[in-house]
Amino acid sequence: MDHKFIHPIETRYRTEMANFFTEESKLENWLKVEAALAQVHAELGNIPQEAADEITRKANLDYVKLERVKEIDKEIHHDLMAMVKSLAEQCENNAGKYVHFGATSYDIEDTATALQLKEALNYLYNSLLDLLNILIALTEEKKNLICIGRTHGQHAIPTTYGMRFGVWAYEVNRHLERISEIKNRISFGKMSGAVGTMASFGEKGIEIQNEVMKKLDLSPVLIANQVIQRDRHAEIIFLTTLIGQTLAKIARENRVLQRNEIAEIFEPFKKKQVGSSTMPHKRNPHKSERICSLARILKSNVLVALDNIILEDERDITNSASERVIFAENFILLDYMIKQITQNLKGLEFDEMKIEENLNLTRGACLTEKVMVQLVNRGIGRQEGHEILRQASIKARKENIDMSDILIGNKEIKEKFSKEELNDIFDPHKYIGNAVEQVDNLIKVLKAKYNF
Repeated sequence: MDHKFIHPIETRYRTEMANFFTEESKLENWLKVEAALAQVHAELGNIPQEAADEITRKANLDYVKLERVKEIDKEIHHDLMAMVKSLAEQCENNAGKYVHFGATSYDIEDTATALQLKEALNYLYNSLLDLLNILIALTEEKKNLICIGRTHGQHAIPTTYGMRFGVWAYEVNRHLERISEIKNRISFGKMSGAVGTMASFGEKGIEIQNEVMKKLDLSPVLIANQVIQRDRHAEIIFLTTLIGQTLAKIARENRVLQRNEIAEIFEPFKKKQVGSSTMPHKRNPHKSERICSLARILKSNVLVALDNIILEDERDITNSASERVIFAENFILLDYMIKQITQNLKGLEFDEMKIEENLNLTRGACLTEKVMVQLVNRGIGRQEGHEILRQASIKARKENIDMSDILIGNKEIKEKFSKEELNDIFDPHKYIGNAVEQVDNLIKVLKAKYNF
């Protein structure tokens, strides 16, 4: 009977990231650790070099077949020991008796997991780098595109789309920094036996652990019990979630800005794409919505990872089953989300006429901060000016009148400003402060940092 997929991570949301989390990849990493252990034992005179060479020769998927490991696992109910038996039975000249010599299961499991997560983080870094590249390009391209800024969902003062994209680019940059930092903390393995004492390795335990990790390009833990402590792994799950929340934030903003009432930017929409099965006119931002939806899955797995830190005594196995799920889910789904939002941003459509229309929607009320400063400069008190402008804003909204027309009718203001001066003050394109300068500085720093 052919296997039928259940989890959409196997189909709809699968990316190349999945290659690091397949059963074959897991088995391959186990075998790498077993080969490194055998070679170190031989170098220290604990087992014959010929035996170590035979183990190394057979410790790969050409000899150790996943089907055979599963077959043994069905009998003994221990997948890692099934790998040990499968490797041992492939080894000739009695070399099989030295496979897994002195090790406990999680010496192999945790060290192999470090190899897996290190590779996955490298891949994630490159995916995120592609996203950053697109954000920097948009930041530069739209640095002079002035739009209304919003706070609390209300029009505030003018900003630029370059500022908006720049803020996101700067945040993605921090995630890239976090990946590098966390990769250093997860790239640790152990070879210390049942409860961490290294008793099964005799007096050479520390040396064995150090040399095995050197061969695998990992760092040795200074101390452990039967497992590497799960704060390291929880941090990785939190990192994937943190990145996911940034993507969801970007996607949410793009969804808001695509609303018909705002209609400033639009995610890509293919020529034959359907928005609704019943409403042919719909252009739903469903790709952005998908990102927001998947971010909830990543977030939910943080609780699992935190609970995995709490193991009894020198360890129990309550972390094991859940880790078979959460590492793959968070890395694969996050990589899908990154690729999806990267494509969304590449094909983003801008309606500059609507952007300009929204910029002037409040008939100049979004410039009251600027006007208030000018009033103070002309001798009107700050608090008095604030009240004049508050009342004028209410009148402009209720009567749909330009703010400049209302203010020129105020005797005190008319004495201090000409109509031409007020019209110039109420030009929203002349009130973006150092927006362009900030964007230029950000672009310069990030391009130099990442060699874009």
